[in-house]
Amino acid sequence: MHSRDDILRASAAWVWFPRGSEQHKSELQLVRHPARFGGGVKASQVDSPHDASAVLDEAIERTRAWGETELTFWTNASDRPDLEDELRRRGAKHFDTVAVLARPTAGIPVEVPSGVTAEIVRTIDQFREVDAINVAVWEHQSPLDEAELAEEVAENAAALASDEGGRALARIDGAAVSTGGCTVADGFVRFWGAATLPEARGRGAYRAVLAERLRLGASMGAQTALVKGRRATSAPILARAGFTHYGDERGYTLRV
Repeated sequence: MHSRDDILRASAAWVWFPRGSEQHKSELQLVRHPARFGGGVKASQVDSPHDASAVLDEAIERTRAWGETELTFWTNASDRPDLEDELRRRGAKHFDTVAVLARPTAGIPVEVPSGVTAEIVRTIDQFREVDAINVAVWEHQSPLDEAELAEEVAENAAALASDEGGRALARIDGAAVSTGGCTVADGFVRFWGAATLPEARGRGAYRAVLAERLRLGASMGAQTALVKGRRATSAPILARAGFTHYGDERGYTLRV
């Protein structure tokens, strides 16, 4: 198990670059998301000698240069300077808070009810089931076409072969209802993209996906599982599954 400082550093370093995205890295990390994920620009990892106003001005300028109208910023305890007060001063809306949680990959079992199963995603048919869940759960996400599904299968196969991560799919009575991915880096396995169909929630499918990703991460050499869980939904489940709370990250949106 990694130390608290290691966990917080790993959380701060965690950035998602979707396929088809663009990025700009200077005094903060900016990622322009493709239209399939709703577009907009995501900002994180502030490390600047300048004041909060100057850093935010740069982010807004780049967002406008990309032709986008929404800037989303996630705070982190390691930000320098802290942008929260400046974001609020400019009218940014706080839309969510996630808890940074971690636990060892092994040694603490996750209880999964009978009738709920989980599997590692490998085939294009499984990816169709994953995509159907994601489109139903995530706002603004459009379905993958056949070429994109093939790309997902190829990327996933490469990640599994190189011990870099994979995806899990849970079923209740054979029906695909929950999914989530994981990425292995620097001894951590990062859990991301968990989604469960509304009608299946509270029945153990998320726990099945969690247990399968813990197993996969441990088999790929990760000692510590790291996840950012929504305070209102997954964080309580994760706490019951042996995860410890190490801090919070807050999300803000700013129209530019």
